[in-house]
Amino acid sequence: MEFLDREVFLQAHFAPPCPHIYVAFTGRPTGCEEDKGFIFTAPREIEALSGACLQIPCSFTVKPQHKFNPRRKTFGVWLKPGAPILNSPKNVVYNSSQLKNKYDMNITGNLREKNCTTVFSKINSEQEDKYYFRIENGPFKISALCKPVNVNIRDSAWRPRIEISGDLKEMNSVIITCSALTPCPQSPPELTWNLEPDHRRLTEKNTDGTFTDKIQKNITLSDTHDGFNITCFVRYPVDGGKYKVAKAEVTLSVSYAPKNTSASISLSEDGWVNLTCSSTANPPVSFFTWFRNSTNGTMEVADGDIYGLNITKEGIYYCVATNDLGNQTSPEVHLAGQRKGNIQHEGPYKRRGTLLFH
Repeated sequence: MEFLDREVFLQAHFAPPCPHIYVAFTGRPTGCEEDKGFIFTAPREIEALSGACLQIPCSFTVKPQHKFNPRRKTFGVWLKPGAPILNSPKNVVYNSSQLKNKYDMNITGNLREKNCTTVFSKINSEQEDKYYFRIENGPFKISALCKPVNVNIRDSAWRPRIEISGDLKEMNSVIITCSALTPCPQSPPELTWNLEPDHRRLTEKNTDGTFTDKIQKNITLSDTHDGFNITCFVRYPVDGGKYKVAKAEVTLSVSYAPKNTSASISLSEDGWVNLTCSSTANPPVSFFTWFRNSTNGTMEVADGDIYGLNITKEGIYYCVATNDLGNQTSPEVHLAGQRKGNIQHEGPYKRRGTLLFH
């Protein structure tokens, strides 16, 4: 039981008492007391994609009393829980001093620089478990038994996330970002979307040492973007040259002042005319106002999208559509050449916006 002897040596010479630290079970060791002179840093929870690679960011610090010597040969060990002794050699799944290991893993960090970052080349659902790290540096040997890394495995790809920075109003410039979790920067996911391909690609390191891949694009918004559906796809490479794919969708809601404002005319048989004002806007038009131009000047004659008037009221009319962002005036319509009684409608004949009744 060489492994156990090394740990007993450590407890006797370097670490504070922790009488139950070797009792193995699936959770945190009973009575576990962290050695304040050895600080192990890694995510407590990390999620992997079945069939893909996984990087576990990992580092440690050692206080001088433990006499860690970077000039000595240094090895890293990963263990899984097991009975009867947690630090039994049979619980070792990877040891950097060995050429062959139980799991296809590799410590890519420089252990002499206290970097124990580790990569699973291909992880599968059977490897979902707690993992404990151990460092061996000559006579100094210690395991981070109080801080296991919980590795969870999922079968389906993570959905990407679409974010938009800035106020969604016409004429505003916004940054659209699609991001995806990157469990293994050595084999990053591929991001694509239905926007123009002139976008930026970047990889960011998160505070916990994991990574996120992103694509970004700047867009100056207009009313034509309102209702546009952005779709972002991500595909993760897995074993066998295959991919696992997921997507996310966001529909833009762009605010803009009234557009395409127009006035139209409909006739009735009782000598009345309905003027109708229409416009597109977001938020919707809050009110419509009708105006009449005459020799006496411009007059406000009605509110609302429909204005009903007697056919004898000839003149030049237009409407104004208004919402919180602004307003727009329609082209003018002309009522002229009217006749009482039955209306003979042979038009409309449009001449510079004039509607003639014959």
